[in-house]
Amino acid sequence: MSSCCHEPADTDTDHCAAHAGRRDWFLVSVAAAVAVLYLAGLAVPHSETWYVVLSHGVVELLNKMWWGLAIGVVFVGLLARIPRDLVMSVLGHRDGFVSLLRATLAGVFLDLCSHGILAVGMKLYERGASTGQVMAFLLASPWNSFSLTLILFGLIGVGWTLLFILLSLVIGLASGLVFDALVRAGTLPDNPHREKLNPDARFADLWREFRSGWDFSLAGSGRLLADGFNGARVVIRWGLFGILLAAGIRAAVPPEQFAAWFGASISGLWLTLLAATVVEVCSEGTTPVAADIMNRAGAPGNAFTFLMAGVSTDYTEIMSIRDTTTSWKIALFLPLVTLPQVLAIGFVLNQF
Repeated sequence: MSSCCHEPADTDTDHCAAHAGRRDWFLVSVAAAVAVLYLAGLAVPHSETWYVVLSHGVVELLNKMWWGLAIGVVFVGLLARIPRDLVMSVLGHRDGFVSLLRATLAGVFLDLCSHGILAVGMKLYERGASTGQVMAFLLASPWNSFSLTLILFGLIGVGWTLLFILLSLVIGLASGLVFDALVRAGTLPDNPHREKLNPDARFADLWREFRSGWDFSLAGSGRLLADGFNGARVVIRWGLFGILLAAGIRAAVPPEQFAAWFGASISGLWLTLLAATVVEVCSEGTTPVAADIMNRAGAPGNAFTFLMAGVSTDYTEIMSIRDTTTSWKIALFLPLVTLPQVLAIGFVLNQF
């Protein structure tokens, strides 16, 4: 769409410009496959046949993911219109603990699933957030939303839920500090969008300017959605592919066998890490599985590892970071920095 880079508040060029006039055949292919399997899943009664499990898995995952992706598109469209200086005046222009804490808390309080939050996180990078802020935002976000917190309260109890949230905040902050340090050391590239920031801009003035230029018309809302879709396209295509992959694994591995392998042992912890790496599900999908690992296998460390390692090793996240930052190093440093922390905390939790 020619309007994908419409930037009334900002004149920089987003990634969508690179896709203008080009058909995304990967997105078309995975969307068609998901659509066919979804319709088949609605039409075919449940059975244990592999292709029925496959189609029903697509139905279940898409029903859980679509709203997160849809809200993510809206947020991306909104962020595309908000001046980068306004966004960064909230998160903080400078590196350091306070800016990372703001980004981490923003991730916790934004009530989206992992795929919706990923689209917003990638747009924050384009708005000028530091690499550390983006990583802290992503690591704190996927299963710490308000709705999923309430679900976890019922599944594993208030105490364990609050402990898991606290530990995820620690990992987010620590990882953000490490990423910013690696950028300062030259090991990782800096965010080029930060060069365009105005650190002296006042939030009140920026907010007044943004509100005065807002377009509430039907056409303006349509442009917002179009911009949001184009900005979130990289997340949508990998998210749809993840649905196909996760449904395929469900068809190959029965759920009761999947849950029975993960006891509170070193081997169970490594199997949990392997499963979290291979299985691509949204946060709504990982939460009940993690609760089942904790309650049925008696392994709180494995449950925490499943939640956090799913973020650290999520190929959708890694590929989206790679496409947005154009850096394989930044994308691959996500599991390299976070997984040792996750495994260490998981091992300690299993002792209780």
